[in-house]
Amino acid sequence: MGIKVKLVKSHSGASERQVATIVGLGLKKFGSEKLLKDTPAIRGMINKVRHLVSHEIVKDEPKVRARVKPRSVRVRDAAKKKAAAQAK
Repeated sequence: MGIKVKLVKSHSGASERQVATIVGLGLKKFGSEKLLKDTPAIRGMINKVRHLVSHEIVKDEPKVRARVKPRSVRVRDAAKKKAAAQAK
């Protein structure tokens, strides 16, 4: 089970904590939607900004993205690998 959250009102004029909560939910622009896991923490965040968002419970599960190293770390590791291969 998941919760589909949609930003239905602008967050301009909202307190910093409410804006941080909206960002924490993964909502960026007016009208943006996000499918989130149904947890007590997410429900609390939705409750905090309930006047700015709409939500509905859906049967779909949110997709879990694989973590990716930052580009600078990937470039550094590739350079180390290349240097080690040339040293041999």
